[in-house]
Amino acid sequence: MKPTLVLVGRPNVGKSTLFNRLTKSRDAIVADMPGLTRDRHYGHGKVGRKPYLVVDTGGFEPLVKDGILHEMARQTEQAIAEADVVIFVVDGRTGVTPHDKEIANKLRRLARPVIVAVNKAEGLNHGMVAAEFHELGLGDPYAISAAHGEGVRGLVELALEDFPDPEEEEAVSDAVRVAIVGRPNVGKSTLINTLLGEERVIAFDAPGTTRDSIEIDFERGGRKYVLVDTAGMRKRGRVFEAIEKFSVVKTLQSIEDANVVILMVDAQADVSDQDAHIADFVVQSGRALVVAVNKWDGLSAYVREQTRQVLQRKLQFLDFAKFHFISARDNIGLENMFRSVDGAYSAAMTKLSTPRLTRVLADAVAKQAPAKHGLFRPKPRYAHQGGSNPPIIVVHGSAVDHITDSYRRYLEHTFREAFKLQGTPLRIQFVAGKNPFADKDKK
Repeated sequence: MKPTLVLVGRPNVGKSTLFNRLTKSRDAIVADMPGLTRDRHYGHGKVGRKPYLVVDTGGFEPLVKDGILHEMARQTEQAIAEADVVIFVVDGRTGVTPHDKEIANKLRRLARPVIVAVNKAEGLNHGMVAAEFHELGLGDPYAISAAHGEGVRGLVELALEDFPDPEEEEAVSDAVRVAIVGRPNVGKSTLINTLLGEERVIAFDAPGTTRDSIEIDFERGGRKYVLVDTAGMRKRGRVFEAIEKFSVVKTLQSIEDANVVILMVDAQADVSDQDAHIADFVVQSGRALVVAVNKWDGLSAYVREQTRQVLQRKLQFLDFAKFHFISARDNIGLENMFRSVDGAYSAAMTKLSTPRLTRVLADAVAKQAPAKHGLFRPKPRYAHQGGSNPPIIVVHGSAVDHITDSYRRYLEHTFREAFKLQGTPLRIQFVAGKNPFADKDKK
């Protein structure tokens, strides 16, 4: 799992500016007035080879007992509880305030690693501006300027120094990670209990029972798995409780860290746009996918046909994935579903030989050449594998950077058919060769 860095501090100390700097975005609104951030923002970042998740919180008012400030504080406390490292942002130009001391007292009791980031230190002596904040009792303060980027990289490296590189983390276990995702109350926990043969996770006829991602070791047919039961993902406008909002973050993390995702859909409810949104996130993350249409038992032939048509229309972009119609409660269809999970994992991790890739590419071009771009036609010449999970195929040639999206899809379909890559997205990257006459033309 990616380490989670949570930014806390009193209002207007520069948390949102630091968030934008860490995520290389402008997702958080920044202005010279307190209280702009009321809800949490989350984003992804990376320093060196280490990726992380960063969470921006509203101004922390731990002593307020009611109103919007109390709700903001409650959300911040929940974020801190889920954090791997807390970055306590203070204002180096204002100095230590009674409000900072209140927050420091709260953080000391929560047993989370804390780094004090002394912001707005541009143009100041970093040692002197940080010295005052030793009295907070949270270790050595670290001076930065979020607005100018001074010291920010060092701050992140300090926060992540105890976390291994992704390659080291993956080498620890050879178990296949299977994340089970979907809207609330589609039967995710019931599926896991049926697979395990015991009531391992709470399954209740009410949406939102699972609030966090739960990992369970599992063995089937001599192969080891880690089953990840995730919280149901609602539409953004329907996520009210603070604890449930952070559950969505954990679900997105679980998808990105999985080898295979099982997307569960409720056959007895309408297939919604939210199902399509979740599926799209899985595809964008490049994860192998199996679709499990649950609660199929008891439906009439007419309803089943209508459901198939709706699935085909709304999830047509999942043509690479296997669909299984199951009953998690009654253990119907699960054997075939897990067979597809194994097949999707094998496809995602497959090794593709360069000679065969190049032959398939040549046959595809001979059958249908790319459309011309101006006076010239792109000429794909050879291909090789550029990565796994998902498989990445790198195509080299002249003017291939002008190949159309429709031709890219044609090549994806051709490679998928040739190598039997069902159950996993496929990425194609084009690398155009250097024109040997370009320098002569300039002369």
